[in-house]
Amino acid sequence: MTINTAPAAVAAQSITKTFGTEDTKVAALDDVSIAFRPGDFTAIMGPSGSGKSTLMHCLAGLDTVDAGQVAVSSTVISGMSDHDLTLLRRSHIGFIFQAFNLVPTLNARDNIVLPLDLAGAKVDEAWFDQIVDTLGLTDRLTHKPHQLSGGQQQRVAVARALLTRPAVVFADEPTGALDSNTGAEVLELLASSARDMGQTIIMVTHDPHAAAYADKVVLLKDGAVVGHLDDPNADSVLAALAELGE
Repeated sequence: MTINTAPAAVAAQSITKTFGTEDTKVAALDDVSIAFRPGDFTAIMGPSGSGKSTLMHCLAGLDTVDAGQVAVSSTVISGMSDHDLTLLRRSHIGFIFQAFNLVPTLNARDNIVLPLDLAGAKVDEAWFDQIVDTLGLTDRLTHKPHQLSGGQQQRVAVARALLTRPAVVFADEPTGALDSNTGAEVLELLASSARDMGQTIIMVTHDPHAAAYADKVVLLKDGAVVGHLDDPNADSVLAALAELGE
C-alpha cells in the first residue's frame, strides 16, 4: 500500500497519538501532518512535553499512531507488523542516539556494518571506505568503543546510520553526551551528509546551537506543529522558542 508522497522521504498525514486513559488522557500528537523532503536536514524543537520525541518515534516506526498514516519512501508503515517494520527499518531508516548504542564487544568496523550483517546483506566496500574516510575513522576501525573518545564513538554511530543508504536518518539529541567542540564536529558531519550526500536527516534537539546546523526547524507545542524556521540561526531559534513559552 502506498500514498502519494513522491516528493517526501518521510510524511505524516493527520496523525494522532494519546497516552493514558479517561481523566489522565494526554494528546501527545494532535492531528499532525508534515513532510520531509529528500536531502533536507530538519530539526524538531519545542517545549518539554510538546511531542517532539513522540513525533520522531512515530515517524520512525518505533511507536504506533492512534490515527492517521506515516509513510517512509512512499510506503505506509502505519499498521505494519513488527517483523515488517524491523525489515523496513534495517533497509530504509538509520538511527543516531545520544547514548551511541554501540556494542562494546565489537570493534568500530563491526559496529558500523552490524545492520548489514543482521540483514544478511553484503557491504559496499567503496561506500564504506568513503564514509569512514569522510568521518575520519580510517585508523580507528579496529578499536573497540572503550578505546574511542565520545566524539569518535558518535562518528561510528553516524557511519553505521549512513552505511545502508537509508531514506532517512533520525538523530535523537545526538550531541547531548558530547562537549561543545565535539558536538559541533558531529553536527557539521550531519550537515555535510545532507549537503554532500543527499541524506535526509531529522533531528530532535533542545539546543538552539545544534538546531542552527539544520536547513529548517519545525516547532511543536502541545502536540501540534505551530511553525517553522528556514535557514535558522541560534538567535532566531531562541526567539521562536521564547514565543512558545519554553
